[in-house]
This record gives sequence, C-alpha cells and structure tokens, in this order.
Amino acid sequence: MPPPAPFVLAVRALPLGLLAQFLIAGQALFREGGLWGAHAALGVALALPVAGLLGGALLVRRLRGFAAPACLVAGLYAAQVALGAADAALPLSLHPLNGALLLAASLVLLARVERGRDAMAAAPAGATP
Repeated sequence: MPPPAPFVLAVRALPLGLLAQFLIAGQALFREGGLWGAHAALGVALALPVAGLLGGALLVRRLRGFAAPACLVAGLYAAQVALGAADAALPLSLHPLNGALLLAASLVLLARVERGRDAMAAAPAGATP
C-alpha cells in the first residue's frame, strides 16, 4: 500500500521549502537585508511538513519504516530553530551547517519514499514488495 498523499506531499514539500530558505537567506545576506523576516516566516511554516512527516511515521503503521529518518529530520529542524533563535555568534554560525544537514536528511527521506513508491508501482497486482 503506498504512503498516504499528505505524507508524500510533506516529504516533497520539505526539501523545496529548505531550498527556498537557502535562496532567501542568500538574497537577504547579499542583496536585500529586509528578507530576513521572510526567511524566519518560512522557517516557521516548515514546521507543518516536519510535523506531518513525524506524525505520519509514528502514528501510521505502514509508515513505521520511515520513523528513524523522520525523527532525524524533526531533531535537525528543532536544532535549526534553536540555532536561528540564538543571539550569540557560535550558534548562528552553526545555523547554515545544520540547515545543510537538514536538507540532506530530507532528500534522503524523499528518495526512500519515492523508491518505495516506484517499487510498489512496478510490483504485480496483489503482490507486496
């Protein structure tokens, strides 16, 4: 049985949102400093796909195989928010590194979900991969 559509939507939306975060931060840093508010707002909005991934992986039986990467993504997201909210140089300097780790983890999770969906689509009717 394929993952539910809201889970697939969340797993696809998160890397796109994270990529947008990097683009907005770059624009804010090198062109328009007023974009930091948009960066922060999008960061808060990304809590929705993160919560959807974590909730789905922990509460839906057929998604339990995604629990470990979803927990990793949620942990990295929580660290990202904490690092971004800090007022000291060291935590703020770790914010981009953690963002890169978060993007990588979200892409790995996306690849796992899509690989599973492809395997299910290729399987004969009635078979379980």
